[in-house]
Amino acid sequence: MTLIQWFLFFLIVQVIHFLGTWKLYEAAGRKKWEAAIPVYNAIVLMKIINRSPWWTILLFVPVVNLVMFPVVWVETLRSFGKNSTLDTLLVVLTFGFYIYYINYTHKLVYINNRILEPTNKTADLVSSLLFAIVVATLVHNYVMQPYTIPTASLEKSLLVGDFLFVSKFHYGARTPMTPIAAPMVHDTLPLLNVKSYLKSPQVPYFRFFAMQEVNRTDIVVFNWPADTLFNMYIAADKRYDKPIDKKTNYVKRCVGIPGDSLSIKDGIVYINGKIMPMPERAKPQYSYTITTDGNGFDQTYITKELNITDGVYQSTQNTFYFRALTEESANRLRLNPIVKSVVQNISHEAEAAIFPYNTKWNLDNFGPIYIPKKGVTVALNSESLPFYKTIIREYEKNDLKVTGNEIRVNGQIATTYTFKQDYYWMMGDNRHNSLDARYFGYTPEDHIVGKPVFIWMSLDPNGKGLNKIRWDRMFTTVSGDGQPQSYFKFFLFALIAYFGISYFVRKRKGN
Repeated sequence: MTLIQWFLFFLIVQVIHFLGTWKLYEAAGRKKWEAAIPVYNAIVLMKIINRSPWWTILLFVPVVNLVMFPVVWVETLRSFGKNSTLDTLLVVLTFGFYIYYINYTHKLVYINNRILEPTNKTADLVSSLLFAIVVATLVHNYVMQPYTIPTASLEKSLLVGDFLFVSKFHYGARTPMTPIAAPMVHDTLPLLNVKSYLKSPQVPYFRFFAMQEVNRTDIVVFNWPADTLFNMYIAADKRYDKPIDKKTNYVKRCVGIPGDSLSIKDGIVYINGKIMPMPERAKPQYSYTITTDGNGFDQTYITKELNITDGVYQSTQNTFYFRALTEESANRLRLNPIVKSVVQNISHEAEAAIFPYNTKWNLDNFGPIYIPKKGVTVALNSESLPFYKTIIREYEKNDLKVTGNEIRVNGQIATTYTFKQDYYWMMGDNRHNSLDARYFGYTPEDHIVGKPVFIWMSLDPNGKGLNKIRWDRMFTTVSGDGQPQSYFKFFLFALIAYFGISYFVRKRKGN
């Protein structure tokens, strides 16, 4: 929906509200016209039902308001003595229109000082649950979101089994674009395997003030631009055009920002003609072919000494393929007396799946390309169009038609194009095992979700018992200088101190 369509929808809602509640306002000692003034009518209604004016704000927060509206409907009825279970069910099942029936058919008696506390354990439980859902949804959408690392594309910086907290406020919290959706789940309802949202209507993209911009080498969570799967965990043959905020969450490292010229030469990323420096914590990995004297490798050596538990394949008696090795591990292999050669695998053959899908590029030799920047105008012709056609047609919603060498954008012949938003280039550190920008291209600004800041738990998929927990990764920061440092012992100390102090306070009060 466009802004004009949303404005018209908002006015219609106000008319519906006025027609169904004006008698309630009068019965509560207010003026009839107060039910007709947008926003002000909500503030007045909060006073009528004896609730905080801050509830008004929650009524306009997408997703959160799906919980708040039924609560306000029920509270409105109870302010006029309609407390039965039947009244509650009818107002919820009719999406509030039961209030119309009360408004026009019942004698309205306003209860000014009604008791707000729940009258029984069930009501108390429901009230607490709704409050928890509202708070958790606000935190999830605008402050911090939990996230699990599902793949090895960012090894060794982030490991499979890492549980992260992703900050929404570093890059500016993005308001939900899909307002009718189940809170705190992504695109699919657990167990039921059905969509967790309605595709329409859609709220225009908006992002709050950011603490920082997306910088080169930042690890970023974003919505996968190429996502066309119904369920983010199950592959499907049919294409589904998903709303932006319901596309699968990906995590990669940003290696190119708006305005950059990016190229890859023999696996090394170049930005504006210079090798891109990587932070100390980043551990780029590549595949290697190792030749030995025929004695092979002991499995203990591979798992313990090199800390590799997957991706090692023996092709002949003396030849091994390592799917992902850091430079440090490759150098250690070179020191092994049975090793004759360690060769990094560099691709020079064209790969059809590499963006923009009609070049001689591959994973290791790619570009140069320009990363689009908002407001910048580029030439549009048969050579440049493959790089920007998805941006023009899908990300920026233009009508694009190509006839021979003639390019038309929104019906007009176009020889240039001006970008409407910024774009980024996201890649995994595990260079030969990452579905990243080399395959799907640019990531639009409106797809940015947040910044991983903290690992609160890490589970080794191959571990057992207590060894399954990676104790050295618990409560470590994702970014920063130097190697990661665990703050788990400080957390334990604070937790013990909290319970100890609480115990003595309760004991003292009891005496």
